[in-house]
Parts: sequence; structure tokens; C-alpha cells
Amino acid sequence: MPAPLVLTLACPDRPGITARVTSFLFERGGNVLEAQQFNDAASGRFFMRVEFDPGTVAREVLRAEFAPLAGEFAMEWKLALRDRPRRVMLLVSKFDHCLADLLYRWRIGELAMEPVAVVCNHPRGVLTHTNIGDVPFHHLPVTPGAKEAQEAQVRALAEDTGAELVVLARYMQILSDEQAAHFSGRCINIHHSFLPGFKGAKPYHQAHARGVKMIGATAHYVTRDLDEGPIIHQDVEAISHADTPEELVRKGRDIERRVLAEAVRLHLEERVLLNGSRTVVFKG
Repeated sequence: MPAPLVLTLACPDRPGITARVTSFLFERGGNVLEAQQFNDAASGRFFMRVEFDPGTVAREVLRAEFAPLAGEFAMEWKLALRDRPRRVMLLVSKFDHCLADLLYRWRIGELAMEPVAVVCNHPRGVLTHTNIGDVPFHHLPVTPGAKEAQEAQVRALAEDTGAELVVLARYMQILSDEQAAHFSGRCINIHHSFLPGFKGAKPYHQAHARGVKMIGATAHYVTRDLDEGPIIHQDVEAISHADTPEELVRKGRDIERRVLAEAVRLHLEERVLLNGSRTVVFKG
């Protein structure tokens, strides 16, 4: 049985798009397994994700035959294999809970990815709780006056490994505008949702001092605007006056790793479409 394919598209909204796309697949023997769409009235844009069994028609043939239809509707589109593991590069600093979680989910088959590199700006010894195993580890330190060179090394490594996605798994370095632009649309970051309300060091301690009643985390695409890229996934957890700063940190770690893992899953399954400064996320 051929592997399922995923067609994603975005274009100016107009009548008949869904009918034309589904008819195209039907006429070529395709069987739709899952279909979702969204008409954004604010932007006048149409978004669609279709997962389907292509039958006996090769993906290259479908891509060539779909191109005229895509041109007619001015579509931005992609036709991808559903379960092909995407090549992922993971960046981390000293806090390795998100990295450990992603590698665990990969090993049990929950995330369709192939980790091609772990990049850390500290020596491997700081990652005391993570089983990196055979995943190549690269120590690329950030030293005063040499950040530009270090970022060039990261770009070169992504090119050499064929990385399709870069994940900042608590990578405590601010990317330059050049680096953010280079990885635009394929770099995911995780941060606590207190930004920008609680900036700087020890955000959970700041939140505790203010008596907050809810903590959370946000996963988003990296842009030149720090922590303001298009949001992919968020989650929160209620807390009370009885929670200490240390308990907030513990709960925060748990939220961060599950939010990042879900954002990575959604991206790997081609469920996230960019819509300006926002995203359209077709859950599944």
C-alpha cells in the first residue's frame, strides 16, 4: 500500500476551491483520509490540508498534474509524504528537559523525525539527564565577539545534515536577524508565557512574587522579533498561593516540554500553515 500523502495549500479565497481539489484527487483514484479547511474572513485567504491515499499514481505525477490547478487559484502549496521522518536539528543550552523529552518521543515512534544533530553552546557534560545516544553532538560555544562565526557554523551544519527543521529546545541564545531570516518558517522555539510580562532572569520567581494564578508556555516560529513569532501551540496550568517558586519551576518544565513536543508534531505532520503573523493549525 502506498504511503499517504499530504496536500497543503493557501490562496485567495473564492468559490469552488474545495470542489476542484477533491475532484482532482477523485479523478486520479485518490482516497481522502482526512480533510480540513479554513476560510479567513479577515485576510480573505483560504487554507486547506488534505491527507489521502494516492492509489497507483506516483507523487511526482500528481505534483506535475496539480501545478496548473494551483496556478489557476494562485496557490502556495506543498505535496509531502505523510510519514516520512523529517530531518531535525536540536539546539540546547544547559536545561535539557525539552531535549530529553523530544528524543524519548522520537525513540518510541511518537514523532516522525530523524535527529541529525544536537547542538549545544556548552560541553556535552552539562546534559546530565539526556540520553543522546548515537545522535551526533556538536559543541559550538558562543564567545564574546564570535557569535556571528558561531551562527555561521550552525547554518553550515544545518546545510551539511540536510536539516528540514531546527528546534530551539531551551537554547538560551538570541538569534541574530540574519539567523532568524535564514531559518524562517522552519525554526521552532519554546518559552514561558510570562514574556514579555516577566522578562529576564527567574521568571517563575517573578510570577510567584506577583501572585499569578496561571502559568504556561508558548511554542512559536522564530522571527526577528524576539519571542513574537507566529504561535503554533500553547498550554497553561492553574496554580495557587500554596505553590512555591520551586514548584512553579517544576510545573513550568512539564508544560514547556509538552507544548514544544506538540508544536514539533504538528509541524512534522504538515498541520501548520503560516497566515501572516499568525498560524492556521489543523489539529489531528
